[in-house]
Amino acid sequence: MLVSAHLTSYLHGGTMSQDLDELNQSRSMNLAAHLARLARTLPDAVAFKHDDGIEVTYRELDARVNRLANALVERGVGLGDRVAALMFNRIEFIETYWAAWRLGAICVPFNFRLSPPELEYLLDDSGAKVLILDAVLDTVDQMSLSQPPLRIWVGTNDGTRPAGIDAYDEVLAAASDAPAPAAGSECDTAIIMYTSGTTGRPKGAMLTHGNLLMQSANLIPLFNMTWHSEVNLCATPLFHIAGIGSLLPTFLLGGHTVIAPLAAFDPQAILETVRRYGVTTLFLVPTQWQAVCALPPMDPPITSLRRISWGASPTSIAILEAMDRTFPGVANVAVFGQTEMSPVTCALDAEDAIRKIGSVGKPIPSVESRIVDAAMHDVPVGEVGEIVYRGPTLMKGYWNKPDETAAAFAAGWFHSGDLVRADEEGFIYVVDRLKDMIISGGENIYCAEVEEVIHAHPEVVEAAVIGQPHDKWGEVPIAIVVRRPDSTLTEQTLLEHCAGRLAKFKWPQSVEFVAALPRNASGKVTKHTLRADHAE
Repeated sequence: MLVSAHLTSYLHGGTMSQDLDELNQSRSMNLAAHLARLARTLPDAVAFKHDDGIEVTYRELDARVNRLANALVERGVGLGDRVAALMFNRIEFIETYWAAWRLGAICVPFNFRLSPPELEYLLDDSGAKVLILDAVLDTVDQMSLSQPPLRIWVGTNDGTRPAGIDAYDEVLAAASDAPAPAAGSECDTAIIMYTSGTTGRPKGAMLTHGNLLMQSANLIPLFNMTWHSEVNLCATPLFHIAGIGSLLPTFLLGGHTVIAPLAAFDPQAILETVRRYGVTTLFLVPTQWQAVCALPPMDPPITSLRRISWGASPTSIAILEAMDRTFPGVANVAVFGQTEMSPVTCALDAEDAIRKIGSVGKPIPSVESRIVDAAMHDVPVGEVGEIVYRGPTLMKGYWNKPDETAAAFAAGWFHSGDLVRADEEGFIYVVDRLKDMIISGGENIYCAEVEEVIHAHPEVVEAAVIGQPHDKWGEVPIAIVVRRPDSTLTEQTLLEHCAGRLAKFKWPQSVEFVAALPRNASGKVTKHTLRADHAE
């Protein structure tokens, strides 16, 4: 009788629908909803620290995220809108991610090294409603945008802020810290992460909350991580999938992440940060590990590290052995993947690192893979084919690019563009890249994008860009260029042409002028010939 009366009261103007809405929201695995949970269960635990001494607890972070989210609502941001971020590594970058997610909006992080024309394209393509950016970055002032986003400036209150641009601290101070209108679920897009392709135009990979959560669920057991005791050091850019992807497992477990500032890599400073904060997890690219391991032993030694990892480019036996000597007994895991897969697809444990040198390991849990030929037939063991994937970490598709999405998902699998082979034990080795990408110091450089800029010079007939081995960076781009017959174009002039059009790390390290580029019977440039001719 009491139950019946209670139900009747709900049906006659009660709050059953409101309660159900709240219950449905509590089921959500939207990343911002998880922040609210942590703010209730671990309110005083440190969530994030910046290496300059700034730190926020989960309760403080939740309140600041609410303030920013409410401020964004006042500026017209809602479900599905894009909030762009152009910042160095800082707490405000983290807050921007989570504030967008709290509204069911999409965060669009940009590489601050990009040139004004590159950023113009990304802002126009994403249709960002708001851009939150570092005050020290004047790149945006050099752009010509069809629909300029509202700007919020981070990092200065010295009176130099241009008119019409909001100050981040003032925005937060004026906004309410009441719970923002949480929206969205694990099926909604959380990030548009731009990744270039062979066309030279970046494509925005749409990664959902579910993609990122499943990726974290894969990594937690892979790294043997534990509940609210982890201290992660994020030394990679937060605009990169490796940056945001590396801190999410620690966040899910209620641990805390130390955010390293982005500057010239200082191996001594990294080790001092590890010791000062008791860091348990550290990811670096191989060139960085090489520099770290070349230092004299620290006194007293570092004892907090439980695991180290590396990826983004191949490494050598010498570096792996040096890592083992420098950090004895610490688990060493190599990871491999790509943005569209959120990003890790394969991992190689320390116990196999030397025995299987050159391998990227085996697919991680929840990632299904095949190695196929052009007709989607599985190739025999040891033969080369393209590795294709499917699973819950796979992106929704490319933003505003249905044709490219359809091509990437042909035959129901995601086509990675990586040519690989597998040995008898199932370990995978990358042989080449269909996508013609150079990995230089952990940064992806797409040859077609650099070629497009070089071709725009009036004295260039044609050009091809390839990767050349480099002791420090792994690979660097070099350009093979055909000039017009009467041209006096020099390497220096061509590099000056690239300035302002390309981020500096994409500039060719050298330029060679030739009479003609090698081609096959179909007229396509044979880059394998160029690579063989310019291997040194």
